[in-house]
Amino acid sequence: MDALAPAVAERRHATLRRAARWLTAGYLLALTLIAFWPTPVDRGAAGSITRTLAFLHAHGVPQWLDYPAVEFTANIALFLPVGLLGVVLLGSARWWMAVLAGFAASSLIEVGQLVFLPDRFATPLDVLANTAGTALGALLALAVLAVVTARSPRSLVEPVAPPPAG
Repeated sequence: MDALAPAVAERRHATLRRAARWLTAGYLLALTLIAFWPTPVDRGAAGSITRTLAFLHAHGVPQWLDYPAVEFTANIALFLPVGLLGVVLLGSARWWMAVLAGFAASSLIEVGQLVFLPDRFATPLDVLANTAGTALGALLALAVLAVVTARSPRSLVEPVAPPPAG
């Protein structure tokens, strides 16, 4: 039974990588649409977000949670998948390449917005938030992979026997 454990683990890893490739393709398409939409993607929601923040402030939420903070946090969330998928596709030893890719992609997006999209706002803070999101995604992926690989390969194919009663 022990000889089967590496084969089972490798098949699972191959399936994970295949799924990650498909998820990455879909994510990159969505990211491209968001990044290069001619107008700010939050334009239609700006009023609702502002009203929601005013309501929250009136009910005790600190004033530092303002529109720029929400936008910064949204940029972090938008780039979490770059780190997550990057670690899955590149491997945990190359986690830093995922972060570098996130920084490079964010920088290219901001330059593209500056040069080609006059209604968009290219800022270094977006690059910082996007890179932070990529790094957090990579850390999350590393943590999940550490937990998953810490399990004994034997437990993948053999049920764990309950402890003796006594």
